[in-house]
Amino acid sequence: MNKRIVFVFAWMAATLPFTTNSSELVYQPINPSFGGSALNGSYLLSNAQAQNNIENPDLDGYTRPTALDRLTSSLESRLISQLLADVGDGNSGYLSTDDYIIQIDEGSDGTLSVIITDLLTNDTTQIEVNGLIPD
Repeated sequence: MNKRIVFVFAWMAATLPFTTNSSELVYQPINPSFGGSALNGSYLLSNAQAQNNIENPDLDGYTRPTALDRLTSSLESRLISQLLADVGDGNSGYLSTDDYIIQIDEGSDGTLSVIITDLLTNDTTQIEVNGLIPD
């Protein structure tokens, strides 16, 4: 017999007793948006943010508002809300700040008139809502 044939038979005899077991491949998503574990979300986000080196051009010259600016904005929002609530009770009124003046009047025919004057540009916007039913 040829030495090659003997080698092939010897190799086959040596590997024949080893059996292989395999199982079905199952896809496990990692991203929680696609069915992965919710615990992976913060890890994936922090990795993405660490790799992001693109600067936002809209933020050039942007400074965060100070605590005083945020408080002022919150108070103005609250005062406008209170002004609108007072108009709902049949009163009229106005709010004046450094930047604008808001005048709200309710007419006897159920018309609500809101006049906003921008003090920086002197532009005036008037909003009228008809069809309000007086109490």
